[in-house]
Amino acid sequence: MVMDSCFQIERKKWLFLVGLVALTHLFCQSLMLPYGNALLSLLPSEKNKELEMVSESSGASNLDNESLLVRKMKNYNVGIDDDKEEKVNSNLNDDDIDFVEDETVGNVNVDMEEGFMMHNASGESAILPPLIVTPDKPLLIESVVEKKSESEGSVYNGSDHRMFLNERKDIPSVSSNGSLVPNKRKMRCLMPPKSVTTINEMERLLVGHRARSRAMRPRWSSERDKEILTAKLKIESPPILKNDRELYAPLFRNVSMFKRSYELMERVLKVYVYKEGQKPIFHQPVLKGLYASEGWFIKLMERDNRFTVKDPRKAHLFYMPFSSLMLQRTLYVPNSHNRTNLRQYLKDYSEKIAAKYRFWNRTGGADHFLAACHDWAPYETRHYMEHCIKALCNADVTIGFKIGRDVSLPETYVRSARNPLRDLGGKPPSQRHTLAFYAGSMHGYFRPILLKYWNDKEPDMKILGPMPPGVASKMNYIHQMQRSKYCICPKGYEVNSPRIVEAIFYECVPVIISDNFVPPFFEVLNWESFSVIIAEKEIPNLRKILVSIEEQKYLEMQLNVRKVQKHFLWHAKPVKYDLFHMTLHSIWYNRVFQIKSR
Repeated sequence: MVMDSCFQIERKKWLFLVGLVALTHLFCQSLMLPYGNALLSLLPSEKNKELEMVSESSGASNLDNESLLVRKMKNYNVGIDDDKEEKVNSNLNDDDIDFVEDETVGNVNVDMEEGFMMHNASGESAILPPLIVTPDKPLLIESVVEKKSESEGSVYNGSDHRMFLNERKDIPSVSSNGSLVPNKRKMRCLMPPKSVTTINEMERLLVGHRARSRAMRPRWSSERDKEILTAKLKIESPPILKNDRELYAPLFRNVSMFKRSYELMERVLKVYVYKEGQKPIFHQPVLKGLYASEGWFIKLMERDNRFTVKDPRKAHLFYMPFSSLMLQRTLYVPNSHNRTNLRQYLKDYSEKIAAKYRFWNRTGGADHFLAACHDWAPYETRHYMEHCIKALCNADVTIGFKIGRDVSLPETYVRSARNPLRDLGGKPPSQRHTLAFYAGSMHGYFRPILLKYWNDKEPDMKILGPMPPGVASKMNYIHQMQRSKYCICPKGYEVNSPRIVEAIFYECVPVIISDNFVPPFFEVLNWESFSVIIAEKEIPNLRKILVSIEEQKYLEMQLNVRKVQKHFLWHAKPVKYDLFHMTLHSIWYNRVFQIKSR
């Protein structure tokens, strides 16, 4: 009896110890593993085995040799979204984001922060940083290099690198005489949007999201969160600002709140910039061309000493410094019609920082941010970076842009990396004799409609097609904008256009014609004070709308364009209220109004 009693006691001790170890393991895993994989690590299922096999076989990441198995994060629907936005995004899937290849592929002519070479149109040899692809770490997943069957073939217009048709939408059908007829469904960018969110509806969404945060509640409290919540209270009740020397009140929704928020950003905000990631996708910005905004932000953020910290525990926000342009140029396989490996690369990167640091897991990525200007960025950052703050040039509410959380990043066409302010300015109003000017390629469905109505129709309306190549033609384009009252900024393949910032750069009042486009810095700027926003359906009335604007109103808007100009300029050494600081401020501002306490 004594032996049996002792045996039972020993058995209970062992059971207690095993249970304690299991509980300790679960607790540690809940802190360290992303998105609650603790239970899965103890109780593997068939689904987990499949995920592990995919993780091992795909080899899409070249970040390191570790297996970074992280389940896709659940959608945390906190608060009630506006019915309009829910309807717009409820049926959105990856195929709804168009696959239009960069028109500059194969003709690389960019200024890099460091020496960088790639294949160009002449077929010259390229030099890339080593170890992007190794035999034991293949860069591309198998679906990228698999040859499509004939029934899944794609139509590709070789004369235009940006014209790709979705490969699933041209399966042939049989006509009445028995012959095969291609059944091609147009890309989304070649058709008008199915739904339109007006500027007034965007205003209501912004107000609603300010009142009801969509962010995930943090898994544990942080002193940094408390500092942001304290700043929020101060921003919501700012001292009334009158006749500020640096800020022009008509440009802002609430200049007092903006001023207070900007001052608190300078005083409080600390950012940790992740060092992980290999060049050229990470840490190597492109400073010239159509997508230069993301490059300038990467450069200035990584060189900053005022806001950045080396200790991530002191940071309020975390920056992932990748270039969406270099992601496309480095990883995309020409003519593959597949971007899966680009998204997989960012997925693996987010998993790496989630496994290495505890900060991503605390908020689900809600205190992390990125800046991306390539058209594909909304697709590449979906799912695995869905809860981050995204500063995007392609700010389209129909493909997932979240008003009040995401930031509309101005698309700036930088012609000179050494002197981004070259040719700045324009003629005074009295010397602007052209009512409206536009010249550009016929990208998308809308620009041909613009020319159909207004090309060579009125002497004071210079609505043209593509400009001829050459320096003289480029200078003529600039001079036309500098001499016009209104500069037409129509959508192309996507909703964004560099002409908006170009118009401001040359002191021409921008006329934005792009349904569902969220204007840059929408959360703080009053765009009605310095621009004209017209619905696409009003294109037949374009001239009527412009001539109906009284001269005094035009003079006010033109003055406001000159005043707002400083907020849209890049400087090699950032200055107060410039484009770098405005972008960082909007990221800070949206985080302030989205944060939740534990």
